[in-house]
Amino acid sequence: MPTGPATIDVRFPVEGGREMRGALALPPDLRPGERRPGVVVLHEIHGLNDDIRGIAARLAALGYVALAPDLYDRPGPRLLCIARTFATLRRGTGDAFDDLEAARRWLAARPEVDGSRIGAIGFCMGGGFALLFAVRAPLGATANFYGEVPAEASELRGVCPVLGSFGGRDRMFGPKGALLERHLGELGVEHDVKVYPDAGHSFVNRQDGLLATIGAWGPLRVGYDPVAAEDAWRRVEAFFGRHLGA
Repeated sequence: MPTGPATIDVRFPVEGGREMRGALALPPDLRPGERRPGVVVLHEIHGLNDDIRGIAARLAALGYVALAPDLYDRPGPRLLCIARTFATLRRGTGDAFDDLEAARRWLAARPEVDGSRIGAIGFCMGGGFALLFAVRAPLGATANFYGEVPAEASELRGVCPVLGSFGGRDRMFGPKGALLERHLGELGVEHDVKVYPDAGHSFVNRQDGLLATIGAWGPLRVGYDPVAAEDAWRRVEAFFGRHLGA
């Protein structure tokens, strides 16, 4: 997968006087004084790793200033931070959403960013965050890749245009593609939702290690699928281009 420019490590302020780690990627053709749209990139359970950095870099190659915050960068043991982040997603409110808003504000205030054109994209856990964050934040577009979807359409009232991508072999999250399609149709929200019948969970992400090995054989059928991934990237380019104008 071409990743274009490399990311740089940054820190940005969040509530409580802390700073949060992140990875920033700038478009390679950015000219002095030019302002581009921005995208907040939300990681899956594995956290801010090389795969997410590569996704941020690919978005930069498409013309966006991309910021990937590390949602686990909080005081305390890492496992506790992971548990707290998932609990926040289930509740739909809490620290992680506050941190996302801080990331959005920091990105929007950067001199190379047009703060009126900010989007979000997330994967698995991050996909659920990207969808719910778009209900409360002034985003122009958001993308949920195989992430959580609320049970009721009313929970998405006020959401911006949504792109959704799911794997048909993913028994846990695959059916949520149809649910998201119904919700957005009921609400009259512009959307592009697609279920890839031959793909499993995390079909855009390149992961390795024990979790990925176990996931490949479980109900999620975790695994990178180059055909589905490239089609999904074409849809991201078109959808974000239409709503954010890179």
